[in-house]
Amino acid sequence: MKILVTGASGFVGGAFVRRFRDARGLVMHGIGRRPMDMAGYTSIDLTRPIDLELEPDVVVHAAARASPWGTRGEYQRQNVDATRHVIDYCRRRGTPRLVYVSSSSVFYRDGDQLGLTEESPIGPAFVNEYARTKHDGERLVRQYPGEWCIVRPRAVFGPGDTVLFPRLLNAAVRGRLPLIDNGRGQAVGDLIYIDTLADYLYAAATSPLAPGRTFNLTNNQPVAMLPFLLDVFDRLRVPRPTRTVSLTVAMLAARVSEAAYRLLRLPGEPPVTRFGVGVFAWSKTFDVSRAVSTFGPPSVSLERGVAEFVNWQRAQWQLS
Repeated sequence: MKILVTGASGFVGGAFVRRFRDARGLVMHGIGRRPMDMAGYTSIDLTRPIDLELEPDVVVHAAARASPWGTRGEYQRQNVDATRHVIDYCRRRGTPRLVYVSSSSVFYRDGDQLGLTEESPIGPAFVNEYARTKHDGERLVRQYPGEWCIVRPRAVFGPGDTVLFPRLLNAAVRGRLPLIDNGRGQAVGDLIYIDTLADYLYAAATSPLAPGRTFNLTNNQPVAMLPFLLDVFDRLRVPRPTRTVSLTVAMLAARVSEAAYRLLRLPGEPPVTRFGVGVFAWSKTFDVSRAVSTFGPPSVSLERGVAEFVNWQRAQWQLS
């Protein structure tokens, strides 16, 4: 089986390639924007039409702009136009099975959301441009004439993470991460460990039960988000935040910060965003019974995943 993986230079795509590149009976080829010295890899800008002489059996489309901050144009090019080019490539190359890595954020709105299923309402408003453009990508994939499968992972973490924990750890180390009082108690949320996600992607790529279906993906172990984060801080010997702010103040700060960065066109991303505040302010849990009944239970427990991430993060700090 020949599998083409987009975003192979990134967190999710790279983890998938590393986990299965030596598997018997598989020929793996990765593409990504960044040049990499790796066998079976081609540097390609997906915002342009794809010119690649390869006819895969499966395409795992994991490439995306996953940062919570960017311009509307950046998200449009890297998430929507790129998906359109992947679909066009698949049409020209024998209509292989297409596995699209979407996001649980397509569901998000302000407030608690518990037990979200694949059929829970989506839109018409979205929490940010990332969520909007991932949903736009879903709509394109549903029109693909070959076999397709859509997966929506929630809060991916693990070795190689560039989005979730690095931002929190950086803010905590600098003393810029306050605790948020939502006035209702601890927010509860789902996460998924990167190897668990990779194994589910492989199942989506190979299972005869996957085509034409959409799956929520988590580790099926909801946690209280703040205690979970503080436990990671303790294991890494990162000082716990001591300052507490109300949800109202945190959201106001995020709006002002985002507006300033847009108006002044400041480089980088705001120190606080509404999306980031929402992670710890509101509960978001998902019903993953469809994925579990189709593909099986999560392959790696949350506890083991946290231990692996902590060990990896310690090694990164020692190397730096």
